[in-house]
Amino acid sequence: MKLANALSWSVLWTRPSLPLRLIALLMVSEFVRAGLIVAFLPLMAAQYGLSTAQVGSIVGIHYLMDALAKGPVGLVTQRLGLGGALIGSSVLGLGVILAVLGGAGFWPLLMLAAVWGVFYAALWPSVMAVSQQYAVTGREARALSLTNLSVAPGIALGTLGIGQLMLRSPAGVPTLLLAAQAVVTVLALSLAALRLSSGEKGSGETGGNETRSQSFEHWKAQWQKVAALLPAAFAQMLAPGLLVTLFYPLLRRLNLSLTDLLGPAVLGGACLLAALLLAGRLADQLSPRAVLGPGLLLLAFTFGLGGYSAELLTRSLWLIAALIGLGYGTFMAGWNGLVGQTLPPQNRAAAWGVVMATEALGYSLGPVLGGALWQSGGVRVFWLGAGVFLLAQLYYWGLGRRLGQERSSVRASED
Repeated sequence: MKLANALSWSVLWTRPSLPLRLIALLMVSEFVRAGLIVAFLPLMAAQYGLSTAQVGSIVGIHYLMDALAKGPVGLVTQRLGLGGALIGSSVLGLGVILAVLGGAGFWPLLMLAAVWGVFYAALWPSVMAVSQQYAVTGREARALSLTNLSVAPGIALGTLGIGQLMLRSPAGVPTLLLAAQAVVTVLALSLAALRLSSGEKGSGETGGNETRSQSFEHWKAQWQKVAALLPAAFAQMLAPGLLVTLFYPLLRRLNLSLTDLLGPAVLGGACLLAALLLAGRLADQLSPRAVLGPGLLLLAFTFGLGGYSAELLTRSLWLIAALIGLGYGTFMAGWNGLVGQTLPPQNRAAAWGVVMATEALGYSLGPVLGGALWQSGGVRVFWLGAGVFLLAQLYYWGLGRRLGQERSSVRASED
C-alpha cells in the first residue's frame, strides 16, 4: 500500500486534474517540438528549400528566445493568467508546422520560430508553478521532481520516434505532428481560465509607508534568495551539457551501438525513478539538502570514474548507468525541493522562469566546453563534469549556512 501511494501521482496534488492536464500539455508539446525541429525539419530541409545553416538558425533562435523569455513571461502569466500564453503557444506551434509544410521562406520561419519561443517559454514555469501550488503539504519535493521528469517521454518520442518514422514511413509524419499539436490546442483551451495564486496575505490598511517599506524589504530578501540559487543552477546544468554533442563520438570511441545501450539505459532509468521516489520522500520529511548533497557527490564520483579511461567506461557501463540514475534521481529530488522552498509564492512562475533560464544558459555552454575538451582529452571530459558537480556541492554547503543565518535574522526581526 505504501508503494502504491508513493507511485500514485493523484496523491501528490490536492486537485490532480489541473497539474496532470498541464503535464500532458507539456509532454505533447515537447513531443511536437522535438519531432519537428530535431527530426523532421533537418531531414526534410532540402525538400523545403532550406540549407542546414538556415535550419540551425531557426532551431537556435527558437531555443534562445525560449530561454531568455522564461523569467519575463513567467511574471506576465503570474499577473494576467496562464491561459493566453498557453493558447498562444499552441496556435503558434500549429502555425510553424503549417508554414513549414507550406514551403514558407527562411525569414518568415525564423520570425515565427522566435515568437513561438517567447510564448513557449510560459510552459515550463507554468507547469512547475501549478504543480507546486497544488502539491499536498509535505510532498512538494516529490510532486515537483515527478513533474520535472514527466516530460522526458515526450522529448524521447519526438526525437527518436519521429526520427525512426522519417527513415521508414515519412509520409505520415506531418499528419501525426498536426494531430498532436491539435491535442495541445484542446488542452490549452481547457486551461484558458487558469490563474496562479499570488500567495499574498492581506496586509491591511494600516502602516502606510512603513508597511510599504517592510513589503519592499521582504520582496528584496526573497529575490536575493532566488539569485543565490542561480550560480549553482548554471553550473549543475553545465555538467550534463558537456556531453550533448559527444553522444555519437563517445559511442564510436567505446565501439558500442545504440542496441548495446538499451539494457544499461533501462537499468539507469529504473534506478533514477527509485531514487527519485525514495529521495523525494526524504527531502519532504527531512530537508532537501539532506539528499541534494549525496546526489551531487554520487554524480561527481560517477563522472570521475567515467573519465578514467575508455576501457574502464566500457567495462563498467552497467555500473555507471546505475550510479548515474541513482545520482540524478537523488539530486533532482533535493534540487526541486530546495527551489520549491526558496521561490517567492507571489512571483512563483517568474522565479521558476528565472531559474530555468539560468539552467538553460548553463546547458547551452556545456557543448562548447565539452567539444573543445574532447579534442584533446577524450573521455576525460567527464572529469570536468565531476569538478563542476563538486563545486556546486561546495556552493550549496556555503549557501545553506548563509540562508540559515538569514532565516534566523528574519525571525529575530519579526519577533
